[in-house]
Amino acid sequence: MTNRLDQIVTRTGDDGTTALADGTRHLKSSARFQAMGDVDELNAHIGLLRAQLNVPTSESDLKIDAFLVTLQHHLFEVGSELAVPGMTFLAKSALPLLEKWALEHNASLPPLTEFILPSGTLAAAQAHVCRTVARRAERQLVALNASEALNDGIIQLLNRSSDVFFIMARVLNMNAQKAETYWRGTQVD
Repeated sequence: MTNRLDQIVTRTGDDGTTALADGTRHLKSSARFQAMGDVDELNAHIGLLRAQLNVPTSESDLKIDAFLVTLQHHLFEVGSELAVPGMTFLAKSALPLLEKWALEHNASLPPLTEFILPSGTLAAAQAHVCRTVARRAERQLVALNASEALNDGIIQLLNRSSDVFFIMARVLNMNAQKAETYWRGTQVD
């Protein structure tokens, strides 16, 4: 493998611009770079979630960790599509993988009759953070798609990711035997 990142400090972005993979420079505040940043932030939050899992002692957490590694790779594919406009990098297996995981794991959970508050174990709370960052990244992709056509699959991947993280938070709490905190509803004083 060649050294792709041999120089980290380049100073080329000091003027508020940065380059896409094709070499064209754009403002760092552009919709495309906002979306790229949100996808990158989600990937970093997933890394933090992985660090909080009980690996290697918990078989369940070990499986969740392996799933999260795969999702991180798919998010890099999304980033590649954003860095190289017009190219498709997202694996066709990405969306079915997320949908399968969500269906299988949601089936093991008790039905929800109330809204839940983000809470529980540290890992479950971090999964909720991942859920909200995934939603923000999805909104950025939708905004970008309004002006520049994107692969529908990358928007769908972020949409499914937020669902997966909601389910994952519940699974992590269930596995730790940590009760969910239900929203108390609207109360008039």
